[in-house]
Amino acid sequence: MRNNKKDDFLKLSDALQDFKSQEKLSRGFERVNVETAWKDVMGPGIVKYTTGMKFTAGTLIVNLSSSVLRQELMYGRTKIMENLNHHMGQELVTKIVLR
Repeated sequence: MRNNKKDDFLKLSDALQDFKSQEKLSRGFERVNVETAWKDVMGPGIVKYTTGMKFTAGTLIVNLSSSVLRQELMYGRTKIMENLNHHMGQELVTKIVLR
């Protein structure tokens, strides 16, 4: 007969956290988190004009199809960066480049 003790098992959330913390995987998860945060924070009105995104080494590069929107967002880059980091619960984005 098996002796199943509670201490012998690992929580699934702990196992997933360990899996995500591997260096090669963490960068990919960070990129997905930043892209999801952009969509959640900026809303559908701005996401509609977002044609591409790239996140590398703390820099979020966002391609926009509207030059007028790009110019407006340039003035609020610091606030956008703060909102994105707050939404993700960690400071990942250190610079935003709007193209």
